[in-house]
Amino acid sequence: MTTRKLGNTGLQVTPLCFGGNVFGWTIDEAASFKILDAFVDGGFNFIDTADVYSRWVPGNQGGESEAILGKWFARSGKRDQVVLATKVGYDMGPGQKGLSKAYIFGAAEASLKRLRTDRIDLYQSHVDDPGTPFEETLGAYQQLIQQGKVRAIGASNLTAERLQHALSVNLPSYQCLQPLYNLYDRADYEAGLEGVCVKHNLGVIPYFALASGFLTGKYRIEADLAKYPRGGRVKKYLNERGLRILAALDVVAKSHSAKPGQVAIAWMMARPSVTTPIASATTLEQLHELLAATRLKLEDAEIESLNEASA
Repeated sequence: MTTRKLGNTGLQVTPLCFGGNVFGWTIDEAASFKILDAFVDGGFNFIDTADVYSRWVPGNQGGESEAILGKWFARSGKRDQVVLATKVGYDMGPGQKGLSKAYIFGAAEASLKRLRTDRIDLYQSHVDDPGTPFEETLGAYQQLIQQGKVRAIGASNLTAERLQHALSVNLPSYQCLQPLYNLYDRADYEAGLEGVCVKHNLGVIPYFALASGFLTGKYRIEADLAKYPRGGRVKKYLNERGLRILAALDVVAKSHSAKPGQVAIAWMMARPSVTTPIASATTLEQLHELLAATRLKLEDAEIESLNEASA
């Protein structure tokens, strides 16, 4: 499996990152273990999670995804085969959010305990915290790096202006960005963030690479929304532009004997600034489709047709 450099992190990652938000949400522990085994046994190494996954599920507290990963590491012995990314800063309950030094230290220890590991390969600020100076946040990460608990740091959900500001601080800086980016959600990344990432050689690992499943083509009409757990998140895509994108994906997919979602992943992988997209699967069949997408090479004319449809 060919790997890619993740910006200046020193980490080598495979061309697909598995999104761990499904662990403890749409798949249980046993199903998660099967997916994780198949992902790593298939030659892939990059897994992304967050402390807040999956607090939104009734009865969950947050930390469920990390805990499942930790149990899998202990059971499988495959920790050293994985580039492990997690995040801090999102609301975990009263008084448990933000990027202050004290909070980051406590959250990092909690994540390490749940993950049953001694280090986090990529620790990311999950959401901006305008109330805490970047100097304090980055200073906290500097100490975690010096202690060997974190190897590299990144950010998510920052505006281009705030990312540029963070990169100007004379401390260990963010080496990658996790933005919302896919064939439908293009504007924020392409208009400002992409230029900053290219200028500073940041790794880019977009989330919602399949637009919460919309780009797989399984949501075509309003009635489809009720069939899946994520249906509510997809409603915003069911419009004239969204259906135009699906039609373009269908055409390209047919010429490659592929699925629309595979083409959407291949389109993103062809973007020079993107290191590796994040996508999830809840069945082994879905996972194998995702892994196969990394071997799909699109023609320039096909990429242009997708660009035009999603403009």
